[in-house]
Amino acid sequence: PGKWLLKPSRKTFMFLFVITWLVVTIHSDEDYYKLLGISREASTREVRQAFKKLALTMHPDKNPNDETAHEKFLKINRAYEVLKDEDLRKKYDKYGEKGLQDDQQGGRYESWNYYRYDFGIYDDDPEVITLDRGDFDAAVNSGEVWFVNFYYPRCSHCHELAPTWREFAKEMDGVVRIGAVNCGDNSRLCRSKGVSSYPSLLVFRAGVKYYGDRSKRSLTQFAMQFVTSKVSELWQGSIQAFASRVGWLITFCCSDSCWNGSVVRVCDVSLQDGLVKVGWIDCTMHTDLCGSFDVTSSTTALFPPDSSLTQEGSVLFLKTLDAREIYLQVLQHMPDLETLTKNSFEDKLAHHRWLVSFVFGGNSAAVHEYKKLGALLRDAHIQVGKVDCLSEAQLCASLYIQKPCVAVFKGLGIHDFEIHHGKDALYNIVAFAKESVSAHVTTLRPENFPRDEKVPWLVDFFAPWCPPCRALLPELRKASIQLHGQMKFGTLDCTIHQGLCSMYNINAYPTTVVFNKSSVHEYEGHHSADGILEFVQDLANPVVVTLTPETFQELVRRRKHAETWVVDFYAPWCGPCQALLPEWRRLARMLSGLINVGTVDCQKHHSFCQSESVRAYPEIRLFPQNRRDQYHDYKGWHRDAHSLKTWALSYLPRASVDLSPEDFRRKVLEGQEHWVLDFYAPWCGPCQHFAPEFEVLARMLKGTVRAGKVDCQAHYQTCQSAGITAYPTVRFYPYLGTTRVSATLPPPPHTHTHTHTHSLLTLIYTHSCFSLSHSRSEDMEVSMLTAVTLLSSLMSSTRDCSSWLSIPNPNLR
Repeated sequence: PGKWLLKPSRKTFMFLFVITWLVVTIHSDEDYYKLLGISREASTREVRQAFKKLALTMHPDKNPNDETAHEKFLKINRAYEVLKDEDLRKKYDKYGEKGLQDDQQGGRYESWNYYRYDFGIYDDDPEVITLDRGDFDAAVNSGEVWFVNFYYPRCSHCHELAPTWREFAKEMDGVVRIGAVNCGDNSRLCRSKGVSSYPSLLVFRAGVKYYGDRSKRSLTQFAMQFVTSKVSELWQGSIQAFASRVGWLITFCCSDSCWNGSVVRVCDVSLQDGLVKVGWIDCTMHTDLCGSFDVTSSTTALFPPDSSLTQEGSVLFLKTLDAREIYLQVLQHMPDLETLTKNSFEDKLAHHRWLVSFVFGGNSAAVHEYKKLGALLRDAHIQVGKVDCLSEAQLCASLYIQKPCVAVFKGLGIHDFEIHHGKDALYNIVAFAKESVSAHVTTLRPENFPRDEKVPWLVDFFAPWCPPCRALLPELRKASIQLHGQMKFGTLDCTIHQGLCSMYNINAYPTTVVFNKSSVHEYEGHHSADGILEFVQDLANPVVVTLTPETFQELVRRRKHAETWVVDFYAPWCGPCQALLPEWRRLARMLSGLINVGTVDCQKHHSFCQSESVRAYPEIRLFPQNRRDQYHDYKGWHRDAHSLKTWALSYLPRASVDLSPEDFRRKVLEGQEHWVLDFYAPWCGPCQHFAPEFEVLARMLKGTVRAGKVDCQAHYQTCQSAGITAYPTVRFYPYLGTTRVSATLPPPPHTHTHTHTHSLLTLIYTHSCFSLSHSRSEDMEVSMLTAVTLLSSLMSSTRDCSSWLSIPNPNLR
């Protein structure tokens, strides 16, 4: 699957040419963006909206007389499945459909009723911000209060809540950010936030979950607890506060019913983010004071900064108590951002961190929102200003600013800055500014593009309209912090610097390249900081052996009897080969010390690959121990590192032994050796998936701890007497010169294994038994490394500890 076939002979050239032409023609017509009727810069939300619109008209349920309806719907469903996923979308944008051969989504779909009533519940509600994996962290870490609804499309309670949540969002607009996360599309995100039931309503910045009833009134009361405010009651003695340099929003109350919850909320809206101070005056007690402002009925007035009590018109009386209207009027009358010019720009930015809004005239609503940035970024010590590129055209041209944007200058002069390419929502800009000043990513231009640098550079060639490009940028910032001092990071906008991108043959976005003196390495991997760190680590210490015909004969053909090799025969132009590369490097790290991993470039060594009967790319072969003349082809569908590892490990000789009930009693319970046992059942899928991992553990402990396996289907009573209640379960039976005793501890909380390593080391010394639960095979793999550490610690301890170590999987009973 997903291979590029080679021509077997000259005789069939024309036939294959016709077939290939037909395939290319068919695939070229299947433009996923055109199928959904969207542009290449469409957001995930726009992808969902376009698909839903098509689904409601093209669904086979609505077209029972159309024999092609099923096939047509599969095409748009496939397009949706790819374009909604950042990783798959990047592969498609770069390699087309040939890069998706290992990802076969889109083969099934839901009923018409699902798309009509359950799909994208909040996609058409502007007040409810739909958050995905790519923008969730930026939103909730912006400093604003977020109230987020984690829902599942098929959840009836979620649909019952939806009308109330929409009304609640309108009510709270401008006060608290109201969000929604579809846990059907973002299951990993929801799990990471501890969401296990739907709907789950969580407030972020406070980290509080809502458990009350789901009426709009109750939701509002709950959310308002987290809006920080300090409303002051004013009187004659504090009247001079109005004339201070601080803006005030004052409510004059001329009746007992004036000062109610609604007014409190209005005041909180205006006070939010330190925009103005809020106060109120009881006009029933201070009639003279209210009379001096000609107030005869309850009203709200804005005293802008530096307003004068004696100057007519300096106080603005607002003719509404609507929260949103008051909020917008307050914004309009707040001082504008500091204007920077060509003369002041360099001096201002020389030694201080600035967020600069580049505008081209105009006075949009977004510009008014930006007035809040000064207060939001004050704690981060970031100053805020703006440059009008219509009046400062030369300055903007020197920085290649061609349209309105926001940039962060990092206090190192005017050339070290980063442009924001995400949403222009305030919360996104705040999160970007805080990330950018602590990261080390620079926006590149021809003047500062790395050439013959002594320090390695990682350069991301991208286009702002490309969603996978935008998703990668925050990960670059994280990686730049980890690699600071070892590597520099820069981004180049190929829509502006087309000539520079063409010079480096950039024809897909994003393309990430490491320049290390004369060496150039293109990054092929997951769009994550961890993936980038692994790639850089592999460049410094390669784990994959690059084989030539000569080294292949020496290292693989004439390998030692105890050596095993897996080799990838590939061609650089082959899409599936390129998609395999990051997984191949990851596989090499997983198999380090067990199996050697290599590659052969069949474009460079074409004759050699032909002599080895390589007929398609990528061709994956395993060369086993003790059989120099044999190899095994990989015939599996999935080419991810875990699947390949399971396949490769299955060819290693077993390091563990099978135990009968008599063996268990005589060798383990009564013997004088350390034993680690895997209790399993043949019908258990996770047991089969875990079996190679256990062999890794057995090999790592060989000579120190013996490894055995007990079949709990064949030897049920033995497992029952040992207290085995889940499969697979791994137990450690140390021999410490005492009788072995089984005892049980409650399992620790369900958090990632890495966080438990140190606590486990403590537990092993203070308790007679340790139990750790896992529900995913990846976690189980990590637990093996933890187990080795624990076993070594326990065996080196002089304490008289009669115990076993148990690592069960609680999901199988």
